[in-house]
Amino acid sequence: MKSFDDKVVAITGAGSGIGRALSLNLARQGALLAISDVDDAGLAETVDLVQGVGAREVRSDHLDVADRAAFAAYAGSVADQFGRVNVVVNNAGVALAGNLEDLEYDDIDWIMAINFFGVLHGTKEFLPHLIASGDGHVVNISSLFGLISMPGQSMYNAAKYAVRGMSEALREEMLVAGYPVGVTVVHPGGIKTAIARNARVSAKEDKAQTAKLFDEKLAKMTPERAAEIIVKGVQGNKARVLVGLDAHAVHHFAKLTGSRYQDIVAKAASRVLPDRTTVV
Repeated sequence: MKSFDDKVVAITGAGSGIGRALSLNLARQGALLAISDVDDAGLAETVDLVQGVGAREVRSDHLDVADRAAFAAYAGSVADQFGRVNVVVNNAGVALAGNLEDLEYDDIDWIMAINFFGVLHGTKEFLPHLIASGDGHVVNISSLFGLISMPGQSMYNAAKYAVRGMSEALREEMLVAGYPVGVTVVHPGGIKTAIARNARVSAKEDKAQTAKLFDEKLAKMTPERAAEIIVKGVQGNKARVLVGLDAHAVHHFAKLTGSRYQDIVAKAASRVLPDRTTVV
């Protein structure tokens, strides 16, 4: 997919962050947009912004990506309205911090339903339409934490590793079948979004300190720059896109150290992560 001009692109989590930046980037390139989010106010702002940069056509929907039936109906409705779908960007995601022993099952179910099953729903429901388009692409957002694991992020890691594994297998399946569908899995590092501020945490995590660490120490890249890198990667039909120097550094660190990276990370964590406490 060398050009997005006149391509129908569906983007989840478009109410802010990377999803909004991708919407703006692709609108400027002539894409026809189907954008969704659970944040209605944020989504409305994105609609205004993409229209302001000359979006040719934009459809917006309230969509809970964890709702399988709703996603199935949504994918069919988008295809019916536009007559085709060329690209799906499964971007919607949330965060959950806390050691596994301290996490509640309700929170575990919540993050897995959005971060993994939400991506699965978007991939599977749109896939027949992408194949039928003759020029399709799946873009699934994993994470730097889909490359290595971190203490206090077990369920986020689990979901993002699952996204990576599913996407890589899907790409192989498309190649074996000879279908005209590319698959790109994206691993962003620290991007300036609200994901940490909107995260859930265990009872032994200080949410404010966790968000502060992310916002002040880890989030270095703007969503707009991340969107540029992702779009370029899709145009190059890359199987994997690393976003940010931190993602590249972690990728090479994991390759060089193998499983020993876990011991190194564990030793460094006590000097970097906020103190764990009981938050009332």
